[in-house]
Amino acid sequence: MRFPPFNIFRKYLERRSSETESGVQLTAVSGMEVLQIRHGLLLFLLAAVRAQVNPGVCRYPLGMTGGQILDEDITASSQWSESTAARYGRLDFDDGDGDGAWCPDIVADADIGGPREFLQVDLRSLHFVTLVGTQGRHADGMGNEFAQRYRIKYSRDGSRWVAWQDRSGRKVIEGNRNAYDVVLKDLEPPIIARYIRFMPIADNSMIVCMRVELYGCEWLDGLVSYSAPAGQDMIYRGLDVHLNDSVYDGTVGLLMEQGLGQLTDGAWGRDDFLHSHVYGAWPGYDYVGWTNESFPRGHVEMTFEFDRVRNFTSMKVHCSNMFSRGVRMFRQATCHFRTSESDWESQAVSFHPPVDRVSQGARFVTVPLGDRMASAIRCRLAFNEAWMMISEVAFQSAGTAVYNTSLTPRKRGHPTNLLPGEDPVHKVDESNTRILIGCLVAVIVILLAVIVIILWRQVWQKMLEKASRRILDDELSARLAIQTQAFSFHHSSQSSGDMSNSNSTYERIFPLCSSDYQEPSRLIRKLPEFAQSLEDLAGSSKSSTPPQACGSDGAPHYAEADIVSLQEGATGSKSYSSVTAVNMSLLSGKDRDMREFPRDKLTFKEKLGEGQFGEVHLCEAEGMQEFIKRNLPEAVNDCLNTAEGGSDTPVLVAVKTLREDANKDARNDFLKEIRIMSRLRDPNIVSLLAVCVECDLLCMITEYMENGDLNQFLSSHQLNDETQSSDKATVSYSNLISMCTQIASGMKYLSSLNLVHRDLATRNCLVGKNYTIKIADFGMSRNLYRGDYYRIQGRAVLPIRWMSWESILLGKFTMASDVWAFGVTLWEIMTLCKEQPYSQFSDEQVIENTGEFFRDQGKQVYLPRPACCPAVLYSSLMLGCWRRNAKQRPTFQEIFSQLGESQA
Repeated sequence: MRFPPFNIFRKYLERRSSETESGVQLTAVSGMEVLQIRHGLLLFLLAAVRAQVNPGVCRYPLGMTGGQILDEDITASSQWSESTAARYGRLDFDDGDGDGAWCPDIVADADIGGPREFLQVDLRSLHFVTLVGTQGRHADGMGNEFAQRYRIKYSRDGSRWVAWQDRSGRKVIEGNRNAYDVVLKDLEPPIIARYIRFMPIADNSMIVCMRVELYGCEWLDGLVSYSAPAGQDMIYRGLDVHLNDSVYDGTVGLLMEQGLGQLTDGAWGRDDFLHSHVYGAWPGYDYVGWTNESFPRGHVEMTFEFDRVRNFTSMKVHCSNMFSRGVRMFRQATCHFRTSESDWESQAVSFHPPVDRVSQGARFVTVPLGDRMASAIRCRLAFNEAWMMISEVAFQSAGTAVYNTSLTPRKRGHPTNLLPGEDPVHKVDESNTRILIGCLVAVIVILLAVIVIILWRQVWQKMLEKASRRILDDELSARLAIQTQAFSFHHSSQSSGDMSNSNSTYERIFPLCSSDYQEPSRLIRKLPEFAQSLEDLAGSSKSSTPPQACGSDGAPHYAEADIVSLQEGATGSKSYSSVTAVNMSLLSGKDRDMREFPRDKLTFKEKLGEGQFGEVHLCEAEGMQEFIKRNLPEAVNDCLNTAEGGSDTPVLVAVKTLREDANKDARNDFLKEIRIMSRLRDPNIVSLLAVCVECDLLCMITEYMENGDLNQFLSSHQLNDETQSSDKATVSYSNLISMCTQIASGMKYLSSLNLVHRDLATRNCLVGKNYTIKIADFGMSRNLYRGDYYRIQGRAVLPIRWMSWESILLGKFTMASDVWAFGVTLWEIMTLCKEQPYSQFSDEQVIENTGEFFRDQGKQVYLPRPACCPAVLYSSLMLGCWRRNAKQRPTFQEIFSQLGESQA
């Protein structure tokens, strides 16, 4: 059963994910449209072919249903009768002449060694096939034959056939259960072939008939096979890492020959080669790797064979660059060319990629091939470290081939007016050249007009955006001016109100603007229940908050500020011309104490996570102790100087970086975050220690506690119980209460500044010595906690299991919604983080339960009382944090006092 609030919420979010109304988002989408149009225009005019395939997009029907595949290209080993010939094996198609499908003469045998019947499709050229569809025969109710199981064989040249198998080695594909429904099956790994055979499997008592369709796109690389040394195994910290090409369809020994595999499957390896896109795969699955010790000459040689002579412009190689584990991309690529069966040409192309000693992310390296003509390429990739790993290789060539997605129908039957050997797929009618040129000119004019309209739309959108931002600045600045005594940084309070265009470095949980969320008054028209209980809505009573605040009651995220207002206060202008101007304003006034830290004194230790606009790294900072004494109060300084070894000892810090390719909005948001973080001074809030802003790669350096985040810390402990003995580390109940009290203290400090965290959870709390707790914000950027966030069509991410009902349904983020999240965090701590909140619910069920909280009819499900949590603490504090009426929830001051009494 689905509740109306959830249905409205889901439809609303899906619509917002596909439509964009805010100014910044419209600009981004429009800019992408311009790039796509320009890119398509260049391809159309220059007849250049984009060779790199994307399996997620390459899913076009190849023509069995639509008739693009001709009858003579569909053959079979046998047929039951002329009315069940191979040409009738087209999925979801019945022209009335035949009996509605292909049926073999001999019943398919379940025995692997028995006779094999097949339906063969000739695609006329190499294609990248990612999906197959099958259907049985019903013949207008006169038949009921279908294939319950089948196999697939494929060939690139028509002579050498390969049996397809999935990544687990299974060759049999589950087919149909009736004669009517179409069953689609993804091919993992995909197939690169010209000829495809469907081979039905059934017992002796069953007659089978099939109709089929293939989905994919033309294989524009033209790569027929590659040869390379077989991948090797690595031992990393006792872990076996297998770097072999597991789906290679050629012969495999010491050398892989005459086949294709993982290097052409369209799947790119992750930054960390120990992880894979494939669920349950072994470490190193996505990569093919070799160690320098096995190659005395210091390079790996790979040979690529193509279907014909081509004019090659470049080769793209996806490499791992995790140098902290002894892996780097190749140091040099030297490629030789051959146009026939003769010897290799003596003139080679050599390329030295730039060395990256900072980022360990995997990346594509483009090797220019200088428009060389060849049907085979042999490349030697020189080692740059102990290991070299590759996950994908793609070639780009220029020519006159037409990109064929098989979307243009062709007439059924035999082609006419073709000379022997001509391919109807690539047939060009030269008699209509003038008409074609006229059409091209018309298309170019239309595209130019579209580009002009898009650019004009962007200009107007930016103008409206600036006007609305000024209005919002004035209104919120007047309101926040009342709280100057509560803000320790009241001189910059103007900057904390502008949230309408911010893209937080934290990958913002929700876009907080009036166009991205419906106000309750709009929802009343759609959901009558809102009208009945409007007075009970948390925070929806009479409020002076402007509509642009979107229900957040004027309280900004604690890690956001307004760089535009910052500029205005420092320079008297809301515009800036360079990063240097922004940095000067950032370090002026009270910010002058936030000094620049030398980047060369940071030593990379570990990558903690990756967000939408940057990365978080664990680093050692030399000389940071003396630096801290100048910038932070004694209370914070004492907490940081707990490491042994004195002031010269390197300090572990978290370094948050902004990507070099980040846009202006992301850069502004990053500087806003520095602005706010530099003002926070509390022993239970992670402090900003220093910045690196004198170059384009912006960094902020914050504390990092030696015991990591609270979620991982508690999950590795058990409650101290004298009746049980275990080698696992223990923690006492009083320690748990102390942790909760410290989190409440930090949140009390944030609430005193009217700052909303919006993602309070154990994953966002760090643990130091003596169970010291500090609130941070790294959780969302870590792959470890991706399961804690609900993703909407790959765009918005929501920690729904920690969110209040009004945050999910109404988009309202207030101090009261942080109190709700604190109750869930308290529950996590009392369960020692052994399970996820509402672990028995799916994400959809969690949102449905939110609808019950809105109804308040006693059907909502609460998190159960943890075993070690006293009944009084559960009923008075936890359940109090989850009250439906936000005004009835305790404040953080009250929570802190109650926990202090429990601790005493």
